[in-house]
Amino acid sequence: MKTKAAKKGTMKRVLKTLFKFYPVMLPITVVCIIFSAIVNAIPAIFQQNVIALVEQSWATGDWASVRSDIIKDVILLAVFYGLSLLSGIAFNQMMAIITQGSLKKMRTLMFNGMQDLPIKYFDTHNHGDIMSYYTNDIDALRQMISQSFPQLLMSGVVVLTVFFIMLYYSIWLTLAVLVGVVAMVLITEKVGGGSARHFFRQQAAIGKEEGFVEEMMNGQKVIKVFCHEEESKKDFDRINDALFDESRKANRYANMLGPILNNIGNVLYVVIAFVGGVLLLFQVQNLSISGLALSISVVVPFLNMTKQFAGNIGQVSHQVNSVVMGLAGANRLFELIDEKPEVDDGYVTLVNAEEKDGKIVEADHRTGMWAWKHPHQADGSVTYTRLQGDVRLFDVDFSYDGKKTVLHHITVYAEPGQKVAFVGATGAGKTTITNLINRFYDIADGKIRYDGININKIKKADLRRSLGIVLQDTNLFTGTVMENIRYGRLDASDEECIAAAKLAGADDFITRLPDGYDTFITGNGANLSQGQRQLLSIARAAVADPPVMILDEATSSIDTRTEAIVQRGMDALMKGRTVFVIAHRLSTVKNSDVIMVLEQGSIIERGSHEKLLEEKGKYYQLYTGAFELE
Repeated sequence: MKTKAAKKGTMKRVLKTLFKFYPVMLPITVVCIIFSAIVNAIPAIFQQNVIALVEQSWATGDWASVRSDIIKDVILLAVFYGLSLLSGIAFNQMMAIITQGSLKKMRTLMFNGMQDLPIKYFDTHNHGDIMSYYTNDIDALRQMISQSFPQLLMSGVVVLTVFFIMLYYSIWLTLAVLVGVVAMVLITEKVGGGSARHFFRQQAAIGKEEGFVEEMMNGQKVIKVFCHEEESKKDFDRINDALFDESRKANRYANMLGPILNNIGNVLYVVIAFVGGVLLLFQVQNLSISGLALSISVVVPFLNMTKQFAGNIGQVSHQVNSVVMGLAGANRLFELIDEKPEVDDGYVTLVNAEEKDGKIVEADHRTGMWAWKHPHQADGSVTYTRLQGDVRLFDVDFSYDGKKTVLHHITVYAEPGQKVAFVGATGAGKTTITNLINRFYDIADGKIRYDGININKIKKADLRRSLGIVLQDTNLFTGTVMENIRYGRLDASDEECIAAAKLAGADDFITRLPDGYDTFITGNGANLSQGQRQLLSIARAAVADPPVMILDEATSSIDTRTEAIVQRGMDALMKGRTVFVIAHRLSTVKNSDVIMVLEQGSIIERGSHEKLLEEKGKYYQLYTGAFELE
């Protein structure tokens, strides 16, 4: 069964991961747990010794001869208990470090790996479900590591130790105990297996519910505008009922297991008492490793060992919930960690450069000049190409899913300093072209060259560092206004950030905020207007000072008056740069060097504003209002 296979593989991987994180502390912790477990199992030996000594003194009438031996046994047991107490304190402290440290490292692995995932992953996975990895799944793993693992190990060691002590004293009574153990194992496997299936499904259902709740929170305004509250409630009830159903089934199985095993343990206690009494009554020859005759000193400790044996098997069953939930959570965590990172075969890098003796060479400090460092594998030489912003697409085809082609034979020449505009209806492929330039997605056919270099040869991080992007949907992070602007270039000074804000036309409203540039932003800038958020996004791109700018509907959320302010700033920002503009407002692209009209993934017209108007084609119809872009 797939669930069992996943569970076994996941358990092995969790243990290997813990050992990898704590190769010294984990074995020490295990030794301390084993020692404590053994101490918990050996009182039966001392009990047998004391009862045997009492029997001896009763038979001989000489109490004084056994008193010192009994006192020694009691003192020795007290010493063991003292050491067990110290061992218990030690392993609990170490387990706290191992648990929280392992979770910290797991979260780091997950987050670092997530940063390397392609954009496609986030397009195809619910964001709330991804958040569930960091909350529910990691908490299920915490409970398994901190509670279930130590309890399982301790109970397992106690069961094994008690079993061998039983064999040592009486094989007959041990065989009677094993009959009950077989029943316990069969029930645990049957009931626990049913529980496991539903716990795995429960973790997936939790992620689905969290994804739905996050989606509803983000869309509250839309829900209220369209009076969709009742439908949202129905959808939530449906998802919540599915989670309830899986949780109910999982816990129904798990909660049945404890009472069943406890009662089997009670029945087993009675059975051993009966069998022991019968063996004593008929003076049956004892079969044991110790060679001791069957007597009260053997049967009484055996009863206690039977209770302890069954009790610890019951303790194992009580951890079924936590173990299965933890394994289900760990399985999902490993799925995220195992996601294939974004492929980057590039080897051309972007470096600081300067000109010496008419040649471009690499510099070890910021010079304001950038160059592509191109190592040639054939002869081991390295050449430097100055970063200018010459971007060209040659006969490019692209498909998101490998089946339906959304771009057909796209050819674009953008020389340094040129402004290229893309216009067309929604879904025509405008944004897709810019996503290919920064390699959020890779093309199916054709070539894209940047300063004459195939962009597949350029490292993605260096490629994206050379591009400034202003998206239609702004994303502001928790922090000050200054920190959000500096996000464009982390080493930018305050003066450079303020200059970028002035260039974007954002300085005016920033200085009117309660704390100016130190105003704290939360909730994606919920205390700012949509236009103000967009201005900060433009300022962030300005401080990066890239040679190529991509403006994707950058002024679509700004009112006409603000647009005029932003347009002046953007004109200054675009001066001397290669700029790709995507806009629905054709008034913002009139001054472009070339305008490309897209329709269903193909360029159907290209030319300047005046040229396209003269042709009286699709652009003319759009500009004069004969057809709307949408």
